Order: sequence, then structure tokens, then C-alpha cells
Amino acid sequence: MRPLERKKYDWLAIGLYLGIVLFGWLNIYAACFDANHAALFDLAQQHGKQLLWIGIALILAVVILNVEPRFFADTSYFIYIAVLGLLVLTLLIGSETNGGKSWIVIGSFKLQASEFAKFATALALAKYMSSIDLDITKLRTKLWVAVIIAIPAGLILLQHDTGSALVFTSFIFPMFREGMSGKILIFGGLAILLFVLALVMSKFILVGILLAACLFYLFVWLNKRTRKDYTSVVLFLLLSAAFVFSVDFAFNKVLEPHQRERIDVLLGKTDDISKAGYNQHQSKIAIGSGGAFGKGFLKGTVTKANFVPEQDTDFIFCTVGEEWGFFGSTLLIVAYIVLLVHLVTMAERQRSTFARFYGYSVASILFFHLLVNVGMVLGLLPVIGIPLPFFSYGGSSLLAFTFLLFIFIRQDADKNQLL
Repeated sequence: MRPLERKKYDWLAIGLYLGIVLFGWLNIYAACFDANHAALFDLAQQHGKQLLWIGIALILAVVILNVEPRFFADTSYFIYIAVLGLLVLTLLIGSETNGGKSWIVIGSFKLQASEFAKFATALALAKYMSSIDLDITKLRTKLWVAVIIAIPAGLILLQHDTGSALVFTSFIFPMFREGMSGKILIFGGLAILLFVLALVMSKFILVGILLAACLFYLFVWLNKRTRKDYTSVVLFLLLSAAFVFSVDFAFNKVLEPHQRERIDVLLGKTDDISKAGYNQHQSKIAIGSGGAFGKGFLKGTVTKANFVPEQDTDFIFCTVGEEWGFFGSTLLIVAYIVLLVHLVTMAERQRSTFARFYGYSVASILFFHLLVNVGMVLGLLPVIGIPLPFFSYGGSSLLAFTFLLFIFIRQDADKNQLL
């Protein structure tokens, strides 16, 4: 390992990481506070365990920053295959919790391999995309990219961890940066819209609206219509209709019962705040009660009464809202946004495709987690159970996100080096 000069580190990214991690620990302490176990280093409590994981994460961060940057490019596929092995092992011997089989448990130690699959897939994709003469517009390249993403995502789906599997859709943004057609983003957004509309309205009415839209496009917007134009529009209509009528199957056969209930609550089809809608209802009460500046550290009444399940993990943002108010919540979100924008800036200044693609992958994964986690806590998105990066309680999550970020910070330190 070759020590790196201090001036080469990106201290803004490191400072934001440290600030978010420490603020997260304060809120974990608040969410789990017990006057009888108030010691900061009590390993019997969640905050004590998280402090231990923070120490381990910082040690690993220092180690990563002193590793040659080529190491990560050279071992990308090995890391990817090793993590796939952990995902398979999880399916074989994993412990089942809340209907999911996502944890490898050895005594008091628990490992969630799906968290590490994110940075491993980012490394593998970056390695593949940095291959000589690779063209993302070619079908063969797209198929290999799809395979690299689909294998870990599929194994995670088999663990019944839909939330973690959905994170892999965020890789479309780095692909778009490398030249993938924007049509894929448009079709993806349209598919989500059709999925939602198919759940809230009649399938036949929705197909009728699509038909009317296609006819309007043909007769108004196309000045010089050709056989190819008609064929494309008809094919789009047929595929859209098939997709609309397949929504029921996907909704009822692919999603878990609790996931269907949460989507129904979000769409207003049911209003069961005692079951499927309980978490979001209580989290909104907690956040709303915080007002502009919050009730104060350790003074959150909803938090202290444990009304919000998972308030130190997936729903920790409601603790921020109650105790630190709108002002504290906004500062936290601003810190994340500054980090995300800075990561994109860092990615753009890389000379190597490997580092640039990996940097965009880091930003995309963090953005997806931030958007979905905060969105579900505020009741804007269904509850799918993914942590707030660097903030939620959990050793696997913290270590995986630390790996994800600091590998890129190390790449950026030698940004003029071609990998």
C-alpha cells in the first residue's frame, strides 16, 4: 500500500460522510434511548453497537484510501462473484425474518449480503464498461449489462427483499451517462405510470385512452406518415395493452401480501392505519409534531413511546423530524444533495471510464436510497424497507455504503490515472 498525500483526498466528500454518520448515530441514540441504559458505549443497546460499527467503518475507510486504485479495477469481477456466492449462501442457510431470508446469522453476528451486492455490481459494471471499444448502443453490450445487473437482483428477489432488488434499477442512470438512449428512461417512466394507472382504473378504459393517444399522434403530429410510423405506433399500442393486462398478475403473484397492502394504502384504495398504513401514519404524526425547530434532542414523545416501528432503521427520518424539526430535516437533506452533486462533479473529472462510471453508480445508488427512504417516511411512496445511507442503524448497511463511497474517493485521488 502506498500512503496518499493529504492534499489529494476529497475532504468535502469525507466531511459530509462523517457529518451524516455522526448525526445518524445521535438519532439512533435518541430513537433507542433508555434512561436505564444511557451509557454511550453500552454494547447491549443499538446505539452502542452502531458506535462499534462506525469505528470499524472508519478503519476500513482508512485502509481503502491507502490501497492502490488499480486494485479495485483488477479485482472487480472477483468481488462480484464472491458477493454472488454470499447471496446464494444466504438462500441456503439464511435466517428468515419478517417473511424475508436476507441474513446470514453466526452467533450474535448478522450479515446482509444484499447490501454488499450494490457496490460489487457497481464495480463489475464499471469494469465491463471500461473495456476497449465498448459501445453501449449495441445490443450485445446491453444484454451483458442486463445480465450483470439481473443476477444479483434476481437472487435478492428470491430472498423476498423487493426493496433491495429495486435499488438495482438505479444503474440505468450511469448507463445513460455513457451513451444509452434516453428512450429507455422514457419507456421506464411510462411503464411505471401505466402500472399505477392500471391499479386505479379500469383496464379497458386505460387501453381506450392509449388508443386515442396513438390516433391523435398519428393524425396530428406526424406530417409525413410512413409504413414504419404506423407499425411503430401499432406495436407500441399492442405492447402497452399487454402490459396493462399483465399488471394484475404481477401485482398479485410477484409482490408479497404486505407490499400489496402498502401500495393500496398509498393509492388510496384502502385506508387501514391500524395495519398496512400504520408505520406511515405514525411517522407523519411524529414529523408533523416536530414543527419548525423540533422538540429537542431526546424530547421526542412519539419517538420515546415507540409508536413508529423500525424507527432506528428504515423510519429513522421521523426521529429527525420530531426532535430536530423542519429545519433539521432540511439541513440533513441538503447535506445529502450537496454530497450527490459533488459526487457527480467528481465523476465528471475522472479520466478513466472505470472511475467515471463507478462514480455515477455511487451517486445513483445513494440518490435512490435517499428518495425512496424519505419518500416512504413522508407517505409519498410505498414502504419497501431500505435504509437511509450512512444514517440508519445497521452494520451491514454502514459498511457497504462506506465501501461504496470510499472506493470512489480513492479512485478520485488518482483521477489522472487511466485504469
